[in-house]
Amino acid sequence: MTMFKWVVLTALVAALALPFTRAVVAADFTDVLDQPATQADQAVNGIFTGLATAGQRLVAVGQRGHIFYSDDAGAHWQQARVPVSSDLVAVQFPTPQQGWTVGHDGVVLHSSDAGQTWSIQFDGRQVGPRMLAHYQKLAAAQPDDAELQARVAEAQRMTEEGADKPFLDVWFENERVGYIVGAFNLIFRTDDGGVTWTPWLDRTDNPSALNLYALRAVGSELYIAGEQGLVLKLAPAAERFNAIPTPYKGSFFGITGKPGVVVVFGLRGNVYRSVDAGAHWSKVELGLPLSITASTVTADGRIILLSQAGHVLVSTDDGASFKLQPQNGLAPVAAAQVSASGAVVLAGAYGLRQLPLE
Repeated sequence: MTMFKWVVLTALVAALALPFTRAVVAADFTDVLDQPATQADQAVNGIFTGLATAGQRLVAVGQRGHIFYSDDAGAHWQQARVPVSSDLVAVQFPTPQQGWTVGHDGVVLHSSDAGQTWSIQFDGRQVGPRMLAHYQKLAAAQPDDAELQARVAEAQRMTEEGADKPFLDVWFENERVGYIVGAFNLIFRTDDGGVTWTPWLDRTDNPSALNLYALRAVGSELYIAGEQGLVLKLAPAAERFNAIPTPYKGSFFGITGKPGVVVVFGLRGNVYRSVDAGAHWSKVELGLPLSITASTVTADGRIILLSQAGHVLVSTDDGASFKLQPQNGLAPVAAAQVSASGAVVLAGAYGLRQLPLE
């Protein structure tokens, strides 16, 4: 079972457990897209799933719209003001001031003050209609194109279903050009800093509409990783994400690396490495049969992988091999980030913490 499906299943079970309270709850219901995140100091100990640097600052995003920022490498945190209560999954700052975060309910938030305050740019209520208008226009110009007609039908279905499609990652080349990806091949691009978003579902080699989990630039290449061994790489001239064959058919949850080396990782400790921009892959044996859920690269070039249980694996040979670091108090990790001062900070099920490295 993929991580995304596990989250959906958990939410479904919780909803079904309360059948007799729905009538009461419905009367007081406020959509999480219209409900600002609760301000609470103790929220820093909640669930966090994304980390990024904004210049010298660290920014963490997580459950119920909680965003915190730190100016001392994660020793202390302050809560940002956020206009939604949707669960946030990923965050990125292409410049010290300009940043974006994405999450459930199709939400896309933007900050222009290094993560202190946020505004809504896009949400799940707009995803279907935006897709529908885009693909209807293309289909009208090419009425014999069966794929475009299918895209129109897909957009109509998404419009009817409402704001239930999550975005799972975000990456910006600069403060104007960026991408967001998510469940069921959801992918949009912006060329104006998120003012408008253009669907790119027809620009990916993903005919089965597999979930897109991670979006990362490694060196000069931009990659997407997803379900069933899916790895895509952007062809800038063609403006298309092309599929790269991989030897693994399970889910990849993330991508990391540095110029000349790209590493993808996922279920049951499966990690693969390429030194030729994805043309060929070799398996990296970890000796740890647990899913790898987070990564980061230190200033001195060490590649760090972290498991769903919190195991820390460090490579000093560009990802060719990893050594398990001894540690106490393992805790699930969803994201890792090296601060401007060199400290490694982790986000996960038990909040935010610093990681001492050997």
